[in-house]
Amino acid sequence: MTVARKLGTLVVFGVPAIVGGGIVYAVFGSYVPVAVYEAILVLFAGALISR
Repeated sequence: MTVARKLGTLVVFGVPAIVGGGIVYAVFGSYVPVAVYEAILVLFAGALISR
């Protein structure tokens, strides 16, 4: 996987992190579920990039 493709993957995961984080906060009203959601996204993105 080239560097450009890795950076593109990170950008693609950045949008759900911002929008999804806001939705999760609106539903739960706390930052703890947002942190869990963000951690799951980071792990999934890291797994895709590392292969």
